[in-house]
Amino acid sequence: MCILVFDWQPDSEQPLLLLANRDEFHDRPTAALAQWACQPRVHAGRDLEAGGSWLGAAPGRRFAALTNIRDNAPQQARSRGELVSHYLAGNLSPRAYMQQLAQQADQYSGFNLLAGDASELWFLHANTPQPQRLAAGIYGLCNASLDTPWPKLVRLRSAFSQLACNDDAALFELMRDEWRPADAMLPDTGIGLTIERALSSIFVRGSEYGTRATSLLRMGSDSIQLTERSFAPNGVPAGEQKLQVG
Repeated sequence: MCILVFDWQPDSEQPLLLLANRDEFHDRPTAALAQWACQPRVHAGRDLEAGGSWLGAAPGRRFAALTNIRDNAPQQARSRGELVSHYLAGNLSPRAYMQQLAQQADQYSGFNLLAGDASELWFLHANTPQPQRLAAGIYGLCNASLDTPWPKLVRLRSAFSQLACNDDAALFELMRDEWRPADAMLPDTGIGLTIERALSSIFVRGSEYGTRATSLLRMGSDSIQLTERSFAPNGVPAGEQKLQVG
């Protein structure tokens, strides 16, 4: 499960500012943010079990990010992580890629996908596969759909909208928030109250499952700057990687 928030301003000097937490089992093998040797256009962290990614950038100021949909539907064979890497490695426009993917969405387990460049940003929710071009604004995404008002997403989006966007330290601190809402505020997604509670904070701290990485993406006038901070079990910091993708 993951959470992200972003400010999309395509007519500005900084078209996109995005923060994201990736939550995953700590024993799932993962490579930190890097340029992929096998697909040199792709700059991203990598899931070494299935081969895809959850967030990354490519030359031409291409960007993609993925969250799962929390549901009890049967798991599909194709890896959702390839949705990110295929877009970054290819040359289809965001619109064309999303339109093509909409015809194949049922081949993947539930997902939300963002794909864009400096001029356009598109969103696709697998359960209602109609691509949506996003207007300028501040958005949040978790494991339901865009701007679904889960308490932690409402909290993150509100805090993000009030923060000066040039303060990287403060932005990263937003993603370390471990506040949990009262049980009565939690969504009921069919996983039981104990797990709903454990996943209800922006930063999930756990020995077996939790936040594995926090990413900060800034799209400038000619490149994307991507910073990733990694975490070991129980939220222990485990390194930082930075890339500039022209």
